[in-house]
Amino acid sequence: MKKILLLGSGELGKEFVIAAMRAGQYVIACDRYDNAPAMQVADEREVFSMLDGDALEAVVKKHQPDIIVPEIEAIRTERLFKFEEQGIQVVPSARAVNFTMNRRAIRDLASRDLGLRTAKYFYAKTFDEFRHAADEIGFPCVVKPLMSSSGHGQSYVHNDDELEQAFCEAMEGSRGDVKEVIIEEFIDFESEFTLLTVTQKNGPTLFCPPIGHVQKGGDYRESWQPYKISDEALRQAQHMADEVTKALTGAGIWGVEFFLTRQGEVIFSELSPRPHDTGMVTLGHTTNLSEFELHFRAVMGLPIPAIHLEHAGASAVILSPKEASTPVDRSLLDYNLEEALKEDRTRIRIFGKPEAHKGRRMGVVLCYGEVDDDVDALRDKAKRLAKTVLGTEPYMKK
Repeated sequence: MKKILLLGSGELGKEFVIAAMRAGQYVIACDRYDNAPAMQVADEREVFSMLDGDALEAVVKKHQPDIIVPEIEAIRTERLFKFEEQGIQVVPSARAVNFTMNRRAIRDLASRDLGLRTAKYFYAKTFDEFRHAADEIGFPCVVKPLMSSSGHGQSYVHNDDELEQAFCEAMEGSRGDVKEVIIEEFIDFESEFTLLTVTQKNGPTLFCPPIGHVQKGGDYRESWQPYKISDEALRQAQHMADEVTKALTGAGIWGVEFFLTRQGEVIFSELSPRPHDTGMVTLGHTTNLSEFELHFRAVMGLPIPAIHLEHAGASAVILSPKEASTPVDRSLLDYNLEEALKEDRTRIRIFGKPEAHKGRRMGVVLCYGEVDDDVDALRDKAKRLAKTVLGTEPYMKK
């Protein structure tokens, strides 16, 4: 049995903990607030800010974990190198986490060091730098904090009049103490997709069938698998994912995001060194192993004989229609599971977040069918049922 320290206890961490617990491991779930989703299924919990390096070191010293698994961006990542030197396994590696928690590091690695095709980009710490970068990039353009999650602080800018608000939102949406933004050219893409990539301790790099996804404001709304792509485009994506994960080192699953242009060009977008929110579609049995089971096996060095598609599937997030930060407010959220579950080949996962905010992801609907089924029909079904589970009017208690 291994002792695993999970840094960040959201819905993705919860599914990883379930995979680990099913295999008899011991997990301590950590987050900045109590009763986070992963804490509800872990052996122990710790509540503290992971941006507090001394608090992080104290928790590591207290529990003496064998493995540290980061699940969020807001971590004092430079401390992970020290833990690695002490013989603690950091997932996928301290180098990988340190690079990918900051968009500057990963973008420069991909574009400058590895020569991968990315959007044109600049960085800015001040509004004057930001305005100059916008003049260089042109409109429309995309603005993001260097460190953020779930699309916080991200916006599209169409003209000069929108620059100031976009810059302020990006700075306010920054996580941690990194106060800098990245401004990118707008890629006129046909679609976006995620290539879940598994690096192993004692085996070859493996790829899941690509996952199509739709984001709103940089935050995942729906995903589907398989995502139809040409053999050549898939080869390009696999090559880029292999190059960047090899450079970052370590074992685990990576969510590598790409744009596919209308001309069929594949462009590297971003990378997460952990299970990806769009990969929740695999909880609907689209692949023989879910992304969380794959991550766990890779982390533990357990065999992964193959990854293959077993069903077509789609996921759609369940969004809160209101604020609900107290027990009384939360009691007004009525998850209407009965209506949704009347439909065959449907699964629902409620994340168990202790607070709801308008537009916050509270769960996900998973629909699946035969491998050759119409994916668009599955997407429509998943989105329809997601609205059924927690709608703004019909499914609020009076």
